[in-house]
Amino acid sequence: MPENGPLGRRGFLLGGAVVGAGALATACTSNEPPAASKPAASQAPAAGSDNDKPGKQVTIGFSAPAADHGWIAAIAKNAQAEAGRYSDVTFRPVEPTNDINQQISAVESLIQQKVNVLVLLPNDGEQLNQVARRAMDAGIPVVNLDRVFPDKLSYRTWIGGDNYGMGVAAGHYIGKKLKDKGVSNPVIVEIQGIATLPLTQDRSKGFADALKSYGFGVTAKQDAKFTVQTGNEVAGNLLQAHKKIDALWNHDDDQGVGVLAAIKQAGRNEFFMVGGAGSANAMREIKAGGVLECTVTYSPTMASSAIRLARLIAQGKGMGDLVENQVPQSITLASETITKENVDAYLPLGFES
Repeated sequence: MPENGPLGRRGFLLGGAVVGAGALATACTSNEPPAASKPAASQAPAAGSDNDKPGKQVTIGFSAPAADHGWIAAIAKNAQAEAGRYSDVTFRPVEPTNDINQQISAVESLIQQKVNVLVLLPNDGEQLNQVARRAMDAGIPVVNLDRVFPDKLSYRTWIGGDNYGMGVAAGHYIGKKLKDKGVSNPVIVEIQGIATLPLTQDRSKGFADALKSYGFGVTAKQDAKFTVQTGNEVAGNLLQAHKKIDALWNHDDDQGVGVLAAIKQAGRNEFFMVGGAGSANAMREIKAGGVLECTVTYSPTMASSAIRLARLIAQGKGMGDLVENQVPQSITLASETITKENVDAYLPLGFES
């Protein structure tokens, strides 16, 4: 997932656990020990889904980059759809843009409008840090989505994906399969997004660490800039350079459209491929059978979860499945492994490349 323009992505998958909106935990504790006659269960939070019931009216401001690829498009779509589920939410998005200064101006306009809470996926966390801080200083809680601000005073809650975990999931799938097949000294190829981004470096480190546990390493890697065209070119070059490949991990399913096209054009099928992010296109390829066997998630459903969290924060509520009375400060979503065996369960969450 990139950080600026085509750099966008990914931060997470809604792994069932995080982020459902459940009931506010109603139990409280006191300094007095519970009476012996009372069952321990009486101290447990009440179950239920009261958080979904209409509450205080809130206005949620929203800003994200322009939709120059499928994942970012799904971010905006998911946020708007989730806000529409609640009669007590007014959703106020600003024009999406890949221009840093324009996004800063757009966020400033939301501050001036005095929205109750702001959901912000910055083009660049470093460069938008100060405007997010201004929102917080103005009493507007910021839900920082995916690309994190360096200053924790600039956001109330961060929610995003696990880039290192993506690499670990891909590495374990590839490592185990090759080990089970008895392959020694495998040729493992890695196609990154943008090599200079911290998120890409985290993914590559997770991948290398997981492969190391099987005694394997990456033979060759090259970045493809998160674009279909570059994915096609890079995959073509790697296929020419390596006449035999055992496994390939492509970090991003959007650029994976180009990677798969290059593989098909070359007529290569001696290896298997793992994707990244969880696009519907990749899931359909997995379901059909072929070189793409698996993808590891970094789902844009995180935007839906960010809207839920923003609503709860603005209404002074907590997450129903937690004991605490307030929404957590940081939520990292799990990277899940999608294969032919479980793809039907994930297809509804896929985004179009």
